[in-house]
Amino acid sequence: MITVKQILNDKDGGIFTVTPERTLYYALKVMADKNIGALIVVKEGKAVGMFSERDLVRKAVIDQKISMDMKVNQLMTTMICHVRPEQTIDECTALMTEKRTRHLPVLDGEKLVGIISIGDILKQTIAEKEFKIQNLETFISGGF
Repeated sequence: MITVKQILNDKDGGIFTVTPERTLYYALKVMADKNIGALIVVKEGKAVGMFSERDLVRKAVIDQKISMDMKVNQLMTTMICHVRPEQTIDECTALMTEKRTRHLPVLDGEKLVGIISIGDILKQTIAEKEFKIQNLETFISGGF
């Protein structure tokens, strides 16, 4: 079974974070520049929340007022779940489904070591299935 550590090893890019005091404009600019859907909110070196496109949309619908000068901490979701590097894709999928989230911070102890998304999980799952199909086709055609 594929682990979170394996997903992180295969990922391009780094960990993108923002502090709670940064503006909405700054956070959205980072997300647009990096083509990502969420940032981990970090304060004094610790992950304290998540800011995602969903947070922005929900706040806009509820309050019907959004200012690019608003602070990230006014829109972020407080950190409620994370995964560890040794956890499996199945465990991550179950947690994402239960918590209705698309992004999970990865903590090794208290240290932030990455973030995985539902897209990362799907990419690995598809690659694993394609590998199995290829092996089965080779076996069926007598290639083993």
